[in-house]
Amino acid sequence: MNFSFPKPLLPLLFLGLLPGTAALAQKKKPAPATAAAKATSPADIERRISDLLAQMTLEEKVGQLNQYSGREVTGPASDRKNTLLTSIRNGQVGSMLNVKGVKDTREIQAEALKSRLHIPLLFSLDVIHGYQTTFPIPLGEAASWDLDAIRLGAHVAAREAAASGIHWTFAPMVDIGRDPRWGRVMEGAGEDTYLGSLVAKARVLGFQGEKLGGTDAVMACAKHFAAYGAALAGRDYNAVDMSEQQLWETYLPPFKAAADAGAATFMNSFNALNGVPATGNRYLQRDILKGQWQYPGFVVSDWGSIGEMANWGYATDKTDAAQRAITAGSDMDMESDVYHQKLAQLVKDGQVKTELVDDAVRRILRKKFELGLFDDPYRFSDETREKQVLADPQNRAAARQMARKSLVLLKNDNATLPLGKTLRRIALIGPIAKAKRDLNGSWNVDADTTRITSLYDGLRQRASKTTELLYAKGCEVSGDNRAGFDQAVAAARNADVVVMAVGESWDMSGEAKSRTDIHLPGVQEELFKALKATGKPVAVVVFGGRPLVFDAIAEQADAILYAWWPGSEGGTALADVLYGDYNPAGKLPITFPRNVGQIPIAYNQQYNTGRPVTKPGDIRYKSAYIDAPNTPRYAFGHGLSYTSFKYSDLKISHPQLQAGEAVQVSFTITNTGKVAGEEVTQLYVRDLVSSVVRPLKELKDFRKISLKPGESQTITFTVDKNKLAFYNAKLEWQAEPGKFNLLVGSASDDIRLEGALELLP
Repeated sequence: MNFSFPKPLLPLLFLGLLPGTAALAQKKKPAPATAAAKATSPADIERRISDLLAQMTLEEKVGQLNQYSGREVTGPASDRKNTLLTSIRNGQVGSMLNVKGVKDTREIQAEALKSRLHIPLLFSLDVIHGYQTTFPIPLGEAASWDLDAIRLGAHVAAREAAASGIHWTFAPMVDIGRDPRWGRVMEGAGEDTYLGSLVAKARVLGFQGEKLGGTDAVMACAKHFAAYGAALAGRDYNAVDMSEQQLWETYLPPFKAAADAGAATFMNSFNALNGVPATGNRYLQRDILKGQWQYPGFVVSDWGSIGEMANWGYATDKTDAAQRAITAGSDMDMESDVYHQKLAQLVKDGQVKTELVDDAVRRILRKKFELGLFDDPYRFSDETREKQVLADPQNRAAARQMARKSLVLLKNDNATLPLGKTLRRIALIGPIAKAKRDLNGSWNVDADTTRITSLYDGLRQRASKTTELLYAKGCEVSGDNRAGFDQAVAAARNADVVVMAVGESWDMSGEAKSRTDIHLPGVQEELFKALKATGKPVAVVVFGGRPLVFDAIAEQADAILYAWWPGSEGGTALADVLYGDYNPAGKLPITFPRNVGQIPIAYNQQYNTGRPVTKPGDIRYKSAYIDAPNTPRYAFGHGLSYTSFKYSDLKISHPQLQAGEAVQVSFTITNTGKVAGEEVTQLYVRDLVSSVVRPLKELKDFRKISLKPGESQTITFTVDKNKLAFYNAKLEWQAEPGKFNLLVGSASDDIRLEGALELLP
């Protein structure tokens, strides 16, 4: 593979946990179904597709474009089940979602093979951050800034899903998410286009490997195309209105990165973009994706979105919606049943060209051939492999490591953390202290909570035999019941230190979970104040799927560790970090506001303006609030460590840059603390004068390194013309001659070194 793995990943590679390496783990007894798909050249696949298309009736072609949810198919008998089974047997279904497990996928695939042409089904599932083994939510994974770990996490998820009969996941979500009111920020990589594009590539390669066909991988789906993360008011399913310049510069690059990485499929989005629903948006799907980008995969609608174009007032009825969607380039209809009902007649009436249907069918069949399903429809449905893969302890080891890397130390006054090894009593207090389901967060596939390690269990297992763990729930996540306060305060008074677990419950962020108030819910901050009043040091662990607002905790807590929703091994990983067995190195991939009124506050949405605030307090007739600072609570890139790092000796190889050349930006970083640690060094650029106003800072590179106490390392970033380029008012990607600031630091608001560069004409 054309991918370099760091040494910590090598043991997992040889245990078969990376794409294309499953066979290494089973050299002695390779299962027959894990063999590679029959070697077939692309030209041979295209020939076989053409031969098959020539045999298909119009109704059978349309059948390949329909996807239905299979909960009813594998559940109790019902009219829906009988109708679906009949459609499957008649070759009128191309894909099923929500059918999982070898037994059920094999059973339903057998029904599809009863059809006249024996075309196999694609089985799909929302494997967003794990299948049986749940990893941190994608936003938490992005906080690791560790692309190899993110790729490995996606691969473990794919390996488990593929072993359970799944061919296709609806991930990664690569939407840029700048508004924490939008519940789906938990599903993406945050607010930055550069970081988001790299994470998109890593996750696509993790899910798929370098090439489709391995039974330890699944097809990826880049979603939601496009600009869904900019939904007005942060409200799910809402419209998006933005300039073309913003679309191309901020929201499209992660999709291009996913396409370049080979993402097998794209999913269009629920939103309307500048007045046109994405599902019926020819500009997005035909002009950009399939036209300019020459994308060879297929596009699936989001759930029911083809039919919903009538709700938007863009289509008059289902017939009109089907015509608009297929014309715009939406290949597969997820659950609206519009293609099934209307598309064949549209072709017969001359309203839709047969070539459009054939193109969509060809794209879908191509993926079925590339997966090897025509050579062996059951190759992903092997019970022996399913048992082996789901029982593999290395899956949980990878989840634990990913959870550790995702944790972000926001605050640590007076070295409150890590916890002392000889503490006599620790009070663990809060509504999520013993929670399990909440740790897996939204988009949880596995319902078995016995496989989740709570924070309480993690600390109990890690604490010494001489340390007493005092527990009190204190309050619920929501509501105003304070009946448990007294017990919680009593536990705090009897302890040496308080660890408080607060946050959102699992169903407060995710799809259809937009919120106007993102404050820590209920009376949790009141409980914190009561605990703080005891005079004991309080370390707060915050769980959530988005940036939350927690004023009192931010100002008064002795330490704050942001846990996101950390997954199956969350409690173990948290204990590792709280005790210092693992030094936290996570950095925020999204800005945390002080209050909702500051939104939008993404770091790369900040401009100098014509009236900038130049010094604290000088806000009269300046671009400022009169009731709050402009600055966020925690900035993009922020994250502390149990050690400290010194940045020094910035060098720029040439003060001027000519077209076609590059300059080297180097500096020295030293671990000045007493323990080993990792640091994410970040390079930002500011374009001082340009034809389109530029943000104050834009991330252009980063490097994550590990240093022992006293160790130094020289880091070098390469800056070329491309890293200084942007889309101008004419949508031309170019770098304009002029002066730039090069900013190196530990966070977007913690710049340690600064230099200058001039781009020559």
